[in-house]
Amino acid sequence: MIEGARWRKWVFFYVPMALFLLFLLFPFYWMVITSVRPDGELYRPWNSSNYNPFWTWKPTWDHVRYLFEETLFASWLWNTTFIALASTAISLVCGVFAGYALSRLNFPFAGSLGTAIFITYLVPQTLLFIPLAEIIRNYRLGDTPWSLILTYPTFLIPFCTWIMMGYFKAVPKELEECARIDGASRWQAMLYIVIPVAIPGILSAGIFAFTLSWNEFIYALVFLSSPEQKTVPVGVTSELIRGDVFYWGPLMAGALLGSIPVAIAYSFFVEHYVAGLTGSVKG
Repeated sequence: MIEGARWRKWVFFYVPMALFLLFLLFPFYWMVITSVRPDGELYRPWNSSNYNPFWTWKPTWDHVRYLFEETLFASWLWNTTFIALASTAISLVCGVFAGYALSRLNFPFAGSLGTAIFITYLVPQTLLFIPLAEIIRNYRLGDTPWSLILTYPTFLIPFCTWIMMGYFKAVPKELEECARIDGASRWQAMLYIVIPVAIPGILSAGIFAFTLSWNEFIYALVFLSSPEQKTVPVGVTSELIRGDVFYWGPLMAGALLGSIPVAIAYSFFVEHYVAGLTGSVKG
């Protein structure tokens, strides 16, 4: 019986998990190999002799150097970081207050309003960028980081609000009621009691909002035109794909370096903050 249970665990858990991880991590492995593969190997036919598409014996950093020396990748990286952090901060502030109001305050149509806010998040960006482009043009914000900082919250605030609504509803109301009995105002109870308890939810919403801002493509493509103002997703695809010519080495290096900040944010906050704070709340 023990051998049968061990066999079933391998068949139904370990093997499917290994296949899933292989499928999940292979694109990143391919980006790494392509980023360090010389041009002579990149454009060599697959049926040529002594050619291994999954490995290289002559790694090179020429593609990374090309990315920083021949393109404006450093500027794209800074623009993306600044825009993502600013839009995430704005959306978190608005989302926390809106989520608290919709989950704690009793006023007519609170539930319907919360559902309507979430529905606005589901509206495709392809329907919104035309009226938003008109607003950006009227206020003369085109081709500046503020055109994205002020438009990204249109889909980040509903997302953060919906997440915070669910998290605030999970916080016991008795904590806030005890603070109110001791003389605290609603503002003080929210600021000193509810929000500290909700920090794991705030960090989770912030991580997802930062990821959405970092990877956004349509608004950045429409509202930014000059090369020095572009973000990483737009800059890499527009400057390293010229007609039918693909600069695969720098293209994969830019995609790999562009994904590192998001991976660091996930690993750092989830491991050191969200997991620890969630455990302390449960304790």
